[in-house]
Amino acid sequence: MAGLYRPDAGLVLLDGEEMHFRSPADSLAAGIGMVYQHFKLVSNLTVAENIVLGHPGTPFRLSRRRARALTVDLAERYGLPVDPDARIWQLSVGEQQRVEILKLLHRDVRILILDEPTAVLTPQEADALFATVRVMTGEGRAVVFVSHKLDEVMEISDRITVLRDGRNAGSLPVGEADPAGLARMMVGREFSFPERAGALTTGEVVLAVEGVGVRGDRDLEAVSGVSFSVREGEIVGVAGVSGNGQRELAEAIAGVRRIVAGRVEIGGIDATRLSPRRRIAAGLGFVPEDRLGMGLAPGLGIVDNLALRGYRSPPMARGPVLDHDEMERHADDLVERFDVRGVRGRLPVRLLSGGNLQKALLAREIEHRPRALIAAAPTRGLDVGATTAVRSHLLAQRESGAGVLLISEDLEELLALSDRILVIHAGEIVGEVPGEGADPDEIGLMMAGVRR
Repeated sequence: MAGLYRPDAGLVLLDGEEMHFRSPADSLAAGIGMVYQHFKLVSNLTVAENIVLGHPGTPFRLSRRRARALTVDLAERYGLPVDPDARIWQLSVGEQQRVEILKLLHRDVRILILDEPTAVLTPQEADALFATVRVMTGEGRAVVFVSHKLDEVMEISDRITVLRDGRNAGSLPVGEADPAGLARMMVGREFSFPERAGALTTGEVVLAVEGVGVRGDRDLEAVSGVSFSVREGEIVGVAGVSGNGQRELAEAIAGVRRIVAGRVEIGGIDATRLSPRRRIAAGLGFVPEDRLGMGLAPGLGIVDNLALRGYRSPPMARGPVLDHDEMERHADDLVERFDVRGVRGRLPVRLLSGGNLQKALLAREIEHRPRALIAAAPTRGLDVGATTAVRSHLLAQRESGAGVLLISEDLEELLALSDRILVIHAGEIVGEVPGEGADPDEIGLMMAGVRR
């Protein structure tokens, strides 16, 4: 529909007329815009420059002041805050998604396709976005809302279509739908998301963060005075709107970003100045929010990617020489155990779906039995089946005695999995609530900056 691929069969009709889009530019010219799961932004340009880039009304000589003012106005009107002067590479994944939405709103598209648009919003902000969507449909626009969050689908939709394995599994008016029935259509069987089964007996502290301060990519303070601990056998969730220091905090704990204040302990060892490799040896596992950019090597195959943590040691290494047969046996075992699909030979992993990328990443980190596991946005953009698998693996880590730090913008996920929930705003922890019986509205207010 958005012109990125050409259909092998069937028709695309717009106002009853058959369309043949040769590119996304053709689709945009026809009034169809899409926010992709993998964003289409120019990383070294600013937010404002990306929003006006390619717009027919953008003059050859760009007025950056006008572009900035336009961006600020759009962001305020639609409740999607972004820094117009920040460059895309400096933004979190969630902030980049906001830029994509604003870019299409600037183009005044007639048909807007949104793929997981609320993954970075508080409940209050999601309600505001829904109000905006209703205004758009009231004006005669059409919105295609793609989401695995069944409550959102039920709230915002007029009609619902379910896709399973690339096929239409059914369409029905929202008045005839219910979440359980939709889930059954999505996976082809009775279904429910896994949730933690009561409190476990927690053990010693496996991850301690004390007064940590971190600077962001623009050398501004991103995290300030953050302190918390994670014990064996518990999942500690971190809730917050994307761009409030979560990415910088996770990277600082993992050792890929410098800590400017405070200290981090892993399994009782002071890891503040340790390299990422030595933190791994101390028992840390890290699943970053950027699966391809940081978590996996996109140009390498599945065998090499799954060996990245253990290739220096036996049985995959014999002195300085790699044992490729052992690496392949190791990969085959993990692919089977974690149900990673779409793997063919040495094809680069960038060709795998988001769900299979995440399962591969989790397989590599979990296989080494970390004492503490950081999982940042682990189910962002995944379908129901992949989300279920990822959540099950995280709960299994909890039950095996590992401590899990779960960083997510998906509040429903945090409520379902976390024993405790920390709320981060503007780089500071503004509140903590137990996972059992937590009030989503209260957490949403704290995500917006109201301290508990």
